[in-house]
Amino acid sequence: MIGIVGAGAFGTAMAVALAKGGREVRLWARKPAQLRAMRETRRNDSALPDVDLPENVTIHAEIDELVGGKALLLATPMQTLGALLDRWPVIGVQQPLVACCKGVDLETLRGPVALIEARRPGCRAAILTGPSFAADIARGLPTALTLAMAGDLAELQEALSTPTLRLYRTDDVRGAELGGALKNVVAIAAGTVIGAGLGDSARAALMTRGYAEMVRFATALGARSETLAGLSGFGDLVLTCTSDQSRNFRFGLALGRSQPFDPAITVEGVATARAVGNLAQRLDVEMPVTSMVDALASGRIALKDAIGLLMSRPLKQE
Repeated sequence: MIGIVGAGAFGTAMAVALAKGGREVRLWARKPAQLRAMRETRRNDSALPDVDLPENVTIHAEIDELVGGKALLLATPMQTLGALLDRWPVIGVQQPLVACCKGVDLETLRGPVALIEARRPGCRAAILTGPSFAADIARGLPTALTLAMAGDLAELQEALSTPTLRLYRTDDVRGAELGGALKNVVAIAAGTVIGAGLGDSARAALMTRGYAEMVRFATALGARSETLAGLSGFGDLVLTCTSDQSRNFRFGLALGRSQPFDPAITVEGVATARAVGNLAQRLDVEMPVTSMVDALASGRIALKDAIGLLMSRPLKQE
């Protein structure tokens, strides 16, 4: 059995993919109305329309009912992960915990695995990350992800892999965490570039310099540069900077067009930009793209001024 905490788009998509791969899946839904609708219709139209839930996916109101399987996936937003762990002490008692969120916690400035380990000392904590859209996973389209955890990962990798979901393993947890978090910030910047009508050449330049920034920051915190060059870094960066399926990219589009954005939609890159900016100052790491995204998202700077500041930075060697 695989347990999944969170019946949003990604949690539901993973439930569908794992169930089609022959696993028994127990999915926890936080909202009672959503839970009832999913049980009655065998769909989650509020998060992932037009996708039927296989028979071996059961919907649960209590997280306690998900304990005891091969793994427990935590498919919740980064900024609510700490509260979830505090509310449900049973999480992490018997099985590995796999974070499925990307970002840095604003309160503790920790990534998801570090946050889990701080709340659950001694547990086996991992992160599942990489270039993926929930709709693609649910439809059975080929997807490759990174699974990162200290120690032996082979059994967990096997448990979470399916014929259409290919997992690569690494022990560089910090690199996998930061690749998934930082690419969201760059995706906001890329969306802003396109939304402002600056063109694809400007987006390519922004992605390239943003990637250099990702590597600079991650390696300063002990990550390996080759991890950032893999699925959890460069691969995810390409996907989220080039598709309007990405919430972070769409948020950037709205910024560039000076349009409102639905506040109900989770945009992890906004909080990540703020948290990473704070960490970068402590580490004395230069993060111009991240700083501009934070300033733009918080309304501290106008778009035209942000563009001018980035373009007027001192010339340097690449």
